[in-house]
Amino acid sequence: MTTSTALPRASHGALVANLLAQLAFGLVAMTICIPSMQEWGAQFGSSQAAVQLTFSVYVAAYGGFQLIYGPLSDRLGRKRVLLFGLALTGLGSVLGALAADLTQLMAARLLQGAGSAAGMVVGRAMVQDLFEGPERTRVMAYVGMAMGLSPPLATIVGGQLHVQLGWQANFVLMAVLAGLLWVAAWRGLPGHAPTTSAQAHWLGAMLAAYARLAREPAFLLYVTILAMTTATFYAFLAGAPIVLGSYGVGPDRIGYYIMCVPLSYIVGNYLITHMAHRAGTRTMMRLGQASTVSGLSLMLVLGLAGVDTPLAFSLPLMLLGLGHGLLVPAALVGTVGLLPALAGSAAAVAGLAQQVLGAFSGYAVGLVPHDGAVNLGWIMLGFALCAAVAQLLLHRRPVAA
Repeated sequence: MTTSTALPRASHGALVANLLAQLAFGLVAMTICIPSMQEWGAQFGSSQAAVQLTFSVYVAAYGGFQLIYGPLSDRLGRKRVLLFGLALTGLGSVLGALAADLTQLMAARLLQGAGSAAGMVVGRAMVQDLFEGPERTRVMAYVGMAMGLSPPLATIVGGQLHVQLGWQANFVLMAVLAGLLWVAAWRGLPGHAPTTSAQAHWLGAMLAAYARLAREPAFLLYVTILAMTTATFYAFLAGAPIVLGSYGVGPDRIGYYIMCVPLSYIVGNYLITHMAHRAGTRTMMRLGQASTVSGLSLMLVLGLAGVDTPLAFSLPLMLLGLGHGLLVPAALVGTVGLLPALAGSAAAVAGLAQQVLGAFSGYAVGLVPHDGAVNLGWIMLGFALCAAVAQLLLHRRPVAA
């Protein structure tokens, strides 16, 4: 296994930057079109519900194809799978720019999601392959920073391109980025020998890999922690605009309050890059869960006390963002590190679980009214406590974390 300690400093930095770009690319492709979706209904003569499907098919493909790419990257090698995914994303982006109706656009978004899934799986698995010990946790923290920044920045860029050049410009940009990342992966990422046998049928090998992971209780607990943590954040994203709207915050100001969580998440990731060498991953996870539950509890107490203001809602949730920043990198390391030979498959399961539970939490938010922060607070706290219970069970097991 190649390790970061064997690389010159410049090469190490370039490798980390390359991996971060590959991992963040799927989130950029997912969110850069969101500003355009407000106008696609009128442009294509379709309902807003139909327009929303362009986002849903991307998310479904982005999550589902991770299950395929994970075992294939273990079997065929990381770089080969990544290059295929980037090519598929580039093709989908070109077709999106040329789409003449919503059906064609939906098909293009499906191809984008199917291709972008490779970067998420392979990127996480390559962090496991190329780095060791505390350095692996540090790199996962950098991954968290990149993934926290990507959606809001992509939305801002996408909105500006839409206004200045039209919605097709976003797809053109993604096609160009896919090409650049293809070259960066081809020339800048090391080759990776397969970690599973190529003699067995690919489907049998895939099922065997997932069956082996399913027999590892610690892995299932790590995935539960990640999925429930993601569900907590997705519930916030789905419910925050409604809650803030009930407090009189208009669309032009909602983003400033929502950014409290991603910004504090980045701070948490930054802290873990400096603490990883001095404290173990279990300590980081405990601190992360404590901060998360504290922030949600404070927000809920203020809501129950009738303190119905935007700041009473958003400021306590900075503790949630900070907690997630400390928790998620350590949990990711545990997920892909338990069985290194199946790191790709492990990353795929974790990615899919995060998307599925995140989508469910967003749906759950719509089942209850949100005249204030209380109902949203209970939903988010419920998911967070599920993650905390899974973490308690994990840390009672005699496993390395």
